[in-house]
Amino acid sequence: MTDVTRTFVGLPSPIVGRAGAGGYPCQGIYHAPTGVQPTTAFIATHYNVDFSEHYLADHLAERGYGFLGWNTRFRGAEPYFLLDHALAEIAVGVRWLREQGVERVVLLGNSGGGSLMSAYHSQSRSVTIRPAIGRPLVPQIEDLPAADLFVFVAAHPGRPEILTDWLDPSVIDEHDPLAPRDENLDLFNGTVQPPYSDEFVARYRAGQRARNERLTTWCLERLDELRSEGIGDQLFVMRRTWADPRFVDPTIDPSARPTPHCYLGDPAKANAGVFGIGTVSTLRTWLNMWSLTESDCRGAQHLERLELPTLLVQPDADSGVFPLQAEEILGSIGAVDKQMVTLPGDHYFQGEGQRSALADVVAEWTAAHGAGPA
Repeated sequence: MTDVTRTFVGLPSPIVGRAGAGGYPCQGIYHAPTGVQPTTAFIATHYNVDFSEHYLADHLAERGYGFLGWNTRFRGAEPYFLLDHALAEIAVGVRWLREQGVERVVLLGNSGGGSLMSAYHSQSRSVTIRPAIGRPLVPQIEDLPAADLFVFVAAHPGRPEILTDWLDPSVIDEHDPLAPRDENLDLFNGTVQPPYSDEFVARYRAGQRARNERLTTWCLERLDELRSEGIGDQLFVMRRTWADPRFVDPTIDPSARPTPHCYLGDPAKANAGVFGIGTVSTLRTWLNMWSLTESDCRGAQHLERLELPTLLVQPDADSGVFPLQAEEILGSIGAVDKQMVTLPGDHYFQGEGQRSALADVVAEWTAAHGAGPA
């Protein structure tokens, strides 16, 4: 087994510099085979999750590749996310790889990072995203160093899309968790039981979109109200975001996933709890990340500009990314050279030998596209 050397990388943000206490806002760990300087390296980043010790890092380093698990300053700070800032900070990691002698950079879009890294590549071609409400785009996104290949692993279609698919449409009052809900759109009160009819699913999906639209309208109106008083933004809480009917009905977009199940286990318990995507946001960040109409974190607009050779790996038992979504992503990718592979595993490929098998597929595809480890 090849030994792996792990190197901490801490660099200033091009937006905010270095923290006053000394910490670097942009941080990660570079994994590489000991004593070797790889000429091909992967970089993986997420909107919020710490990817510095990503589960594929050591596996790909053992196969001769470099792997930079990279974090922007928004890791663990999702409520304050701004897309243009994050892309400028991903560029810091890509540029660092080039400075280490890496000739071929592979963007790894894992989970929510799929749409984020898609946005990075899209904007490296030319800038098309909108600024956050009330802010200009940072000029640093005019100079994002390009990559060479793209790999998706268990990727969500986009931030607004995944949130909306998971929203509980029975919520009527966003501000009171004890307020009555629409019992005809509540997956967990026993009124409606799986398997769900096509009519129910259509009505349910319309209710989810309507909730997203209501939140968008409220955020825009609230920002206007605050500005009139000289206030720029506010934090707010959003509840009940674990309510995709696919969590409880295995007949919708069938796969090998267990049901009832979501990433936090029991979806009924998770939906009533305090942990979830988008749980806390500022008004401005909610519009920039989660809104169906205001956010440029949606996948399709970036996928259609993805002309790099692309591999998409879908786990067959993912409880949050489903087969039709993977096919949707593949169909939206603009590249002619694109391939989808389905492998056994859950969202994190946690079964015995599954991560090694995943790394084999990724490494072999990468090498076959002229990007061997040396």
